[in-house]
Amino acid sequence: MEENEYSGYWEPPRRRCCCARRGTQLVLVGLLTTVMWAGLLALLLLWHWETEKSLKQLGDAAIQNVSHVTKDLQNYQSNQLAQKSQALQMPQNLEELQAEQKQMKSQDSQLSQNLNELQEDLINVKSQNSELSQNLNTLQEDLVNVKSQGLNEKRAASDSLEKLQEEVAKLWIEILMSKGTACNVCPKDWLHFQQKCYYFGEGSKQWIQAKFTCSDLKGRLVSIHSQKEQDFLMQHINKKESWIGLQDLNMEGEFVWPDGSPVGYSNWNPGEPNNGGQGEDCVMMRGSGQWNDAFCRSYLDAWVCEQLATCDLSAPLASVTPTGPTPKNEP
Repeated sequence: MEENEYSGYWEPPRRRCCCARRGTQLVLVGLLTTVMWAGLLALLLLWHWETEKSLKQLGDAAIQNVSHVTKDLQNYQSNQLAQKSQALQMPQNLEELQAEQKQMKSQDSQLSQNLNELQEDLINVKSQNSELSQNLNTLQEDLVNVKSQGLNEKRAASDSLEKLQEEVAKLWIEILMSKGTACNVCPKDWLHFQQKCYYFGEGSKQWIQAKFTCSDLKGRLVSIHSQKEQDFLMQHINKKESWIGLQDLNMEGEFVWPDGSPVGYSNWNPGEPNNGGQGEDCVMMRGSGQWNDAFCRSYLDAWVCEQLATCDLSAPLASVTPTGPTPKNEP
């Protein structure tokens, strides 16, 4: 009752409630403001911390950059000093190069002069060498001519001596035969005809080989001076192509026998001699008996040697035995 009674008339508690509500709101606002200021302060602190951190990093970077710049500056200054030193050294180097260039020009001039002198010397040496070579060729030609002349004279003397010996032997044989001595003695396997002995050799030989073989047998390749001698040879060559002594090695077309006598009797095959191929200088007898000039290096299967027959010295008149000439091997 009392509450009801007083409830209708007592208003102040409502104001207290409003004041309390307003106080709460103010507190909340204050708290909110405090929180906001705290957050703002925190943000400011965070920004300040980040700013200090950034500034520190920038400072470190600046210090590092300054260090690099300092080093670069020092290097640049060092390079500048080196360049200045090189620049100062360049005139001296240039002078040295100019001096070396002058020296090289002088040496080049000297070398050119030496080269010219060497070329002149070379020309003189070539000229002297050409003259010496010409003189040497002349001397060699003279030597060849002297040797050839000496050989020709020696050969002529030998041929003359050989011919003289043969004539003496023939005269001796005639003297002995006039006194009744038989002069028909021949070596074994040789055949006698008139005053000579003949050997009919067989085997493949060149003309010069046949010539040397006859010389080894104390004879020479046959010389044919009559038809009778030709007929005798024909009877024994058995139709074989045979070398005989006739040749024109010394003078083309001038055929001579080994005894030095020119051609008197001949039995040439028709159209011969023809020096076929400009090299047929030795003479062969065909199987038919006719003669033909042939290459001296050709091989024939037969050849004919001759030598003077010796006399039977059993007679008391004979005291010396003449023999036929012994041909010498000619190169």
